[in-house]
Amino acid sequence: MAVGETLVFEPIPDEALIGGHWKQASGPCGQVLNPATGAVLQTITQTTDADADTAVRAAVAAVADPAWRDLLPHRRAHYLYRIADAIEGATKSLALLQSFNTGKTLAETSALVASAAGTFRYFGAALETFDQDLTTPRGDYLTMSTYEPIGVIGAITPWNSPIASDAQKIAPALAAGNAVVLKPAEWTPLVSLALARLIDETGLPQGLLSVLPGKGSVVGDALVRHPWVGKVTFTGGTRTGRTLAHVAAEKLMPISLELGGKSPTIVLDDADLDQAVNGVVYGIFSSSGQSCVAGSRLFVDASIYDEFLDRLVAKTRELRVGPGQRPDVQVGPLVHPSHRDAVGRYVDLAREEGGRIRCGGAVPEDPTLDPAGAWYLPTIVDGLPNSARVCQEEIFGPVLVALPFRGLDDLIAQANDSVYGLAAGIWTRDYRRALWLSRRLQAGTVWINTYKQFSISTPFGGVKESGLGVEKGRAALAGYSRQKSLYLGLESEPNSWAD
Repeated sequence: MAVGETLVFEPIPDEALIGGHWKQASGPCGQVLNPATGAVLQTITQTTDADADTAVRAAVAAVADPAWRDLLPHRRAHYLYRIADAIEGATKSLALLQSFNTGKTLAETSALVASAAGTFRYFGAALETFDQDLTTPRGDYLTMSTYEPIGVIGAITPWNSPIASDAQKIAPALAAGNAVVLKPAEWTPLVSLALARLIDETGLPQGLLSVLPGKGSVVGDALVRHPWVGKVTFTGGTRTGRTLAHVAAEKLMPISLELGGKSPTIVLDDADLDQAVNGVVYGIFSSSGQSCVAGSRLFVDASIYDEFLDRLVAKTRELRVGPGQRPDVQVGPLVHPSHRDAVGRYVDLAREEGGRIRCGGAVPEDPTLDPAGAWYLPTIVDGLPNSARVCQEEIFGPVLVALPFRGLDDLIAQANDSVYGLAAGIWTRDYRRALWLSRRLQAGTVWINTYKQFSISTPFGGVKESGLGVEKGRAALAGYSRQKSLYLGLESEPNSWAD
C-alpha cells in the first residue's frame, strides 16, 4: 500500500458458493463488524443445514465424476498452481479485506495471503512427487500400497487467520482428490468467500468446493453429522473440538483437530537478552495475542528474572496500538468487542488472584482510537503461581503471564504442567542444552531462538488437549487419503488348498 493512500472497505457480494453455484444462502442475515470501530462492515446471509446438505450432495457427485476422479496427479496439480497464481494476483485486495474484517495489520494479512498462495503451490509440487509404495513381498506375489481420496472433506476454520487456515485445509484435500465443504468462522467469513470466488474463477470443476458462512452450531454441526462427509478437519477451541470428536467417534470417521494452547516461552540464563526480549514480545503480542501458538506463559531463569522483565515491560509499553490499516501499527484491535471483554475479564481475574499488572491491563486511553473498537493494551502479569487460572486457561489475547524458575527440573515441571501441548519457545546460546530441553517439553512444535516461524513443508500439530493429527507437510496428503493395499498373485499353479 502506498504511503498516504486512502484505504476503503469494499463489500463483497452477499452470496455463498453452494454446490458449485453462487447464490444467496437460505438462512438469516449475520452482521460482520469492523473491530477497529465496532461498526457493521456488511451483512452476510448465513447458510443452513439444508445448504450444507446441498453442498455435500454436489461434492459427492463432483468427486465421482470421471473428469476429476480419473485425472492424473500432475494434471490435478495444475489446478493448485493456477489457484496460487490467482491468490498472488489479488494480494492487495485480499489483505485489505482481511485487515478490515479481523483487525490485523496489513503487514500480517499480506503475509497470510502469501502463505496461502505458497500452500497451494507447495501441495501442487508435493502431489507431483507423491509416489505410491511398492512394498517388499513375503511370498509369490507383488504388493503395493496406493492412496485414494476419502471423498468429501468438511473443513471448519477459525477467525484469527482465515485465509491461511483455509488454504491449509483446502489445498491438501484437493490435491488428494477430494471435494471440500468449508465452514468459515461466523465473525470473519469475508476473505474465505473472496478466496472461493478466486478459486472458482480458475476453472476448478463445479462442486469440488463450497464455502458456507454461518453458525458453527448449525452449519458446522450439519457437516460433521452428515453421513456422506468422510472426514472433518477443525481448527478452533478445545471444547468444540472435543464435541466434534465425539460425533466423529460415533460415525467411525477420521478427524483432525488443531486446538488451543498455553505455550511456554523460556529464557535461560545465557540467552541473548536483546534477541529474547524482541522474540518474546513478538511471540505473544503479534496478532494481538490471538494465536493458538502465542507464547502466553513466560518462564525466565530466576537469576535474570528482574532485569529481563524490566526490559520486557519497557519494550511492550512502546508498542504502537491502532487500526490495522495504519502502516506504523504493531498491535491492532481484537476481533470483536465481546472477545475483548472476555480478555479483560481474565485480567480482572489475575488481579483477584493476586497478580501484579506490570503494564497494560486496560482499554487504551487514546483519543485517536474509536471508543467503540475492540481495543486492549498489551498486558504483562506476574506474581502468580503456575497453578493460577490465568496461567492455565487459554486467554487468546494480548496477555502474558511471567514466572521465574530455578533449575531445569523446576522449569520442565512447570512448563509441562498444562492440559495443552501445542508449542514452546527456548532462548539460549547453548544449542545442546536447547535440544536436550526441547525433547522434554510436551509440545508439537518447539522454536529455538525464534518464535512463530512456520514452513508449509513441516508438519504441525499438538499433543494432549491441543489436538489430534497434523497439518502441513507431505503427511497432510496422506491424512486426506485412504491407503489401500494391492496384492498381485504370481503363482502359475492353482491353489492346492482347494484340491
